Amino acid sequence: WRAPLALGRLGTDRLRLRGTPGLRFARLLGTGRGATAVGADLARSALFAVWDDAAALAAFEDGWFAERAARVRTSGGEVYGVRLALLSGHGRWGGRDVLTDLRRPQPLAADGPVAVLTRATVRPSRWHRFRGSRPPVSEELAGADGLRAAVSIGEAPVGLQATFSIWSDVAAVVAFARSPEHRAVVRRTREEDWYGEELFARFAPLGATGTWDGRDPLSG
Repeated sequence: WRAPLALGRLGTDRLRLRGTPGLRFARLLGTGRGATAVGADLARSALFAVWDDAAALAAFEDGWFAERAARVRTSGGEVYGVRLALLSGHGRWGGRDVLTDLRRPQPLAADGPVAVLTRATVRPSRWHRFRGSRPPVSEELAGADGLRAAVSIGEAPVGLQATFSIWSDVAAVVAFARSPEHRAVVRRTREEDWYGEELFARFAPLGATGTWDGRDPLSG
């Protein structure tokens, strides 16, 4: 019963977000069944948002979203939120460089957990090659040392794909990036021009609320 409710809220929440004070950029997203299983989890959705400042985010979290989160938890569901500060990144989302305003004069220290967002628009003519490359990389990701949580996310129409993951530290992210299957896929994407738009970003988690699959990945 949660599936149609979640799908309906993707539409109504898009309207509620319009005009939210301090909200610079927002995308409501569907999610997969973890990072490795094929298919969407229709009972779960996600929000990626960029805010003017911490006060704007706090006002949002204390408003209608707080009431939503309370209802979800009361009905046996989960709500997880994590505040992020940009460490490094490049690329565009919907033609917009959403990372530009997040850069800081002094870089943040990369000690401790790290969150990674990767996003790409798959060219329709390359879709079958993209799907065929996913299983080996997904299996390698699931077994990667230092991975605390990961989920595939996406937008409509099909072809706008992304992954959000939380790792124990930067070294774990680098080790996975250098793994055989991952490097092979990266090489193919460049040689065969799979993507029309790409974004890659590393974030330092500043704090989290709630649980993700029964726990907080930041706590280990």
